[in-house]
Amino acid sequence: MVEWTEFERNTIQSIFANLNYEVTGAKALARCLVVYPWTQRYFANFGNLYNAAAIMGNPKVAAHGTVVLHGLDRAVKNMDNIKATYAELSVLHSEKLHVDPDNFKVRLLSPTFTTCMQSCVCVVEQSCDVMSLLDPQLLADCLTIVVAAQMGAAFTAEVQAAFQKFLAVVVSSLCRQYH
Repeated sequence: MVEWTEFERNTIQSIFANLNYEVTGAKALARCLVVYPWTQRYFANFGNLYNAAAIMGNPKVAAHGTVVLHGLDRAVKNMDNIKATYAELSVLHSEKLHVDPDNFKVRLLSPTFTTCMQSCVCVVEQSCDVMSLLDPQLLADCLTIVVAAQMGAAFTAEVQAAFQKFLAVVVSSLCRQYH
């Protein structure tokens, strides 16, 4: 089980309470599809994804981005048991959708996150080793960038560390089916 400080809990809850899910989700997923074009293969039924403008204006991308954020909201509401919260979704992504597990990995964007990692190593347990969490990630990075842009100066190093710790726990829970 992950240990959350009061600051981390309050920060994560505050971030999600102030997000416009439709805007943030759409921007994060669109950014992911533009920056990491190989991820488009999972969205072949979304229609025109031929260039950045088409992706940014695609209503199916926007809708799925909203779905993704609402999925993260489940973790916010169940911070003490994120692994169980995502058990079924982990199976779906690995066995039915065959999503490449590298798409879930979180890259550490801040050195301050290393200390947070010490308290979330326990969630890694038998599933994903700590080094796999250090590999480049995709959607989590894009979401971090979008949230940082929306929060501006309020997205301090401490806020970023808490947000990335939260994403690392979610990612670990999603990738546990792969190992």
